[in-house]
Amino acid sequence: MMQSRLPGPPGIFPDLPDAMVDLNTVAGVDLVKAQWRYHDAEIVDTDFRSVGDDLEPSGPPNRTYDVSPHAESIDYDDSQWELVDATDLSGRRGNGKVSFNWYRINITIPEKIASFDPTGSTIVFEVVVDDYAELWVDGDMPRVVGQAGGTVVAGFNSPNRIIVGRDVKPGQKFQLAVFGINAPISVSPENYIWLRTAKLDFYGTERSTPSVHVPMELARTKPGIDAIFDSDARLEQIAAGFVFTEGPVWVNAGYLLFSSPNTNTIYRWSTDGSVNVFRSNSGYSGFDIGEYRQPGSNGLTLDSQGNLTICQHGNRRIIKVEPKNVVSVVADQYEGKRFNSPNDLVYKSDGSLYFTDPPFGLPNRYDDSRKELPYSGVFRVKDGVVTLLVDDMSGPNGIAFSPDEKYLYVGNWDMNNKVLMRYPVLDDGTLDQGHVLCDMTEDTSENAIDGMKVDQEGNIYATGPGGLWILSPEGEVYGVLKGPELPHNVAWGDADGRTLYLTARTGVYRIRAKIPGIRP
Repeated sequence: MMQSRLPGPPGIFPDLPDAMVDLNTVAGVDLVKAQWRYHDAEIVDTDFRSVGDDLEPSGPPNRTYDVSPHAESIDYDDSQWELVDATDLSGRRGNGKVSFNWYRINITIPEKIASFDPTGSTIVFEVVVDDYAELWVDGDMPRVVGQAGGTVVAGFNSPNRIIVGRDVKPGQKFQLAVFGINAPISVSPENYIWLRTAKLDFYGTERSTPSVHVPMELARTKPGIDAIFDSDARLEQIAAGFVFTEGPVWVNAGYLLFSSPNTNTIYRWSTDGSVNVFRSNSGYSGFDIGEYRQPGSNGLTLDSQGNLTICQHGNRRIIKVEPKNVVSVVADQYEGKRFNSPNDLVYKSDGSLYFTDPPFGLPNRYDDSRKELPYSGVFRVKDGVVTLLVDDMSGPNGIAFSPDEKYLYVGNWDMNNKVLMRYPVLDDGTLDQGHVLCDMTEDTSENAIDGMKVDQEGNIYATGPGGLWILSPEGEVYGVLKGPELPHNVAWGDADGRTLYLTARTGVYRIRAKIPGIRP
């Protein structure tokens, strides 16, 4: 029976901690050798510049507003601030209406918390400010597009939860700063700012990641699999509660993006376990969206500058999203005809983009009246020019290069022809005659061939009938990984590139491998 600790897109460590320090109590504050300090903040006039053509502050000088003081820095001197007793954090502060303030506290990890030894544990700071809060840990405030909660505003009187530290040691010190905001700002409320609750949750070394191990079966068909996965490798569910997940890509800033084609959304999963909407309307914004089963984005990748490149089902095109949300169309038609619904994609080292174009994003797929191309192609975009490379596959889907880029692999989503093709890449970037590298048609398990990736030694990881197929560069089947639900795409992630992330129907999973993967 699969555990169910992750009933939906999870927060940060949603279950009971191993130990807790209540910072609203004198005993809790004394245990971590702390002292709350407080100061009002105000909005002040300041010089700035208007937005320029580069979307940066490079235009004419202007006047705008700033917050004073800026007390987020770890070395900010708060020694002259008001001292606040832990039992008085519920005292109403600020000036009412639209107002702001700061709470700061320095904590030291104790030797013991009751009988719990905090050595090696992960600490989560949770605070509820009436009304909004922003959090800083040691002068740092990580923030990305779509983030809700954690370091930034979580909502009206909602808990902000953020990881303070991992693998902590007794005696280790942290500086926490809480920026309080009276809200809703638009109605100038008739109240004041106060700190409802503040606590530190400690999670022991065995619970240092907000995930849950799930049952898995790794059919070790050939000895080569032992060079890929340890005998005790375990599959983890890191997020759950979705309709259908696809197109994962790891961003070096430390998070995973993945598509939800059915709900027209790109999600961002962070290593603290939080899941936020990264991009809504990720694949379609048409009035007739109700006709579509999968209008959203599918395949995602990054170009050499780290810009997100998106296959949009409903819009039937590929776009690139650059900094400041500058969106450009990479390709949307071939010889004057719109694509079917670009599905998956991969960049070559020369900057050219290769992608597959089955009709799976169209409401009626192959029989859809909106279909303009008579085939499902594999295309290349180079210097703005679109080239048709292959047009004889019924459902080209997952796509990947070999490490040396001498071969292009394409999987076919066709229940009657579950083949993984290998095409030699010619000097001009086009493809030579391909051949079947692996035929999975005889496996009657659910699914044809979907997304795939390659490791640095050329082994192929293809989502196929019944699970994740691991193949040698020559197409020899090393084994099949089967989890609680069928995977549909994969991506390599983490700092060392040895974690394989799998997007499945309702959840996202990961497993550690011995060999690093090829990442965009």
